[in-house]
Amino acid sequence: MTPKPTCCAPSKVRLSVFGESVRIAAERQRATKGSTEGMIKLDGGPFLMGSEDADSVVADGEGPVRKVVVDPFYMDRSAVTNAQFAEFMAVSDYVTESERFGWSFVFHLHLQNHGEDMQHVPGLHWWRKVDGAKWSNPEGPGTDVAGRENHPVVHVSWNDAAAYAQWAGKRLPTEAEWEFAARGGLEQKRFPWGDELTPGGVHLCNVWQGEFPNLNTGEDGFIGTAPVDAYPANGFGLLGITGNTWEWCADWFSPNWHTAASQVNPTGPGEGRRKSMRGGSYLCHASYCNRYRCGARTSNDMDSSTTNMGFRCVRDIG
Repeated sequence: MTPKPTCCAPSKVRLSVFGESVRIAAERQRATKGSTEGMIKLDGGPFLMGSEDADSVVADGEGPVRKVVVDPFYMDRSAVTNAQFAEFMAVSDYVTESERFGWSFVFHLHLQNHGEDMQHVPGLHWWRKVDGAKWSNPEGPGTDVAGRENHPVVHVSWNDAAAYAQWAGKRLPTEAEWEFAARGGLEQKRFPWGDELTPGGVHLCNVWQGEFPNLNTGEDGFIGTAPVDAYPANGFGLLGITGNTWEWCADWFSPNWHTAASQVNPTGPGEGRRKSMRGGSYLCHASYCNRYRCGARTSNDMDSSTTNMGFRCVRDIG
């Protein structure tokens, strides 16, 4: 089996020239105070987690397929939007890590002249280091989120997402919760709606079409982020849980911890270096990074941010 290349979201610590990360330890805590408005109540229960498909990424620890049980919980119907994140920023003194670092990663096709004069990531030349890029200026100075209020917020690190979740009285989902939710009640299907990516030629998520990384035909209507409600909900009523933007999870990432861990409400290793991400993004393509499948997973450093990384929150019941 040919191993899949590294995921389409770079890490800020890949390049020492970009500076060292500041890693902040965090532990999952129950969250029961947040409003359930705009959330879906999920009954939990047993499901088959993981993937052993022919194109699964063994090195990511997608398998083995195993029976996992999660308790009932609430999950945001969609990824957190620019409008929702703006509310948080307006009433708090929080400073996102993109603002603290003074820059973030932007995909080259979203920049004038493809950002050829900007520093890029070795081995991932389509990513540009853009000074001033942040959640409210996604492509850097001179850009804003006007007209994109209902798009998922981007340029949020794991630490930023965790800070928002705490402010909202919620938390980030465990990987098990995320995958249970993404599957929408279907058993071992590749996508939240079934096994075909475009059943009947219909696009049901926002991923790359064309030749990555230089030609995106935009056949699904988007070459960047899409509104969170651009596609039909899955069987649980959740919107856009695959494609569009990666979604941060609470767990430390490990390719093998789960093989010997409890399968009842698993929360990931007790410590680690990188946090798990799920769902893929608008930059995912079968030829490069097909991690928009329900069982796929990847990770990144806690302070990394890009134009294709977002999040949604969960809340415990009672």
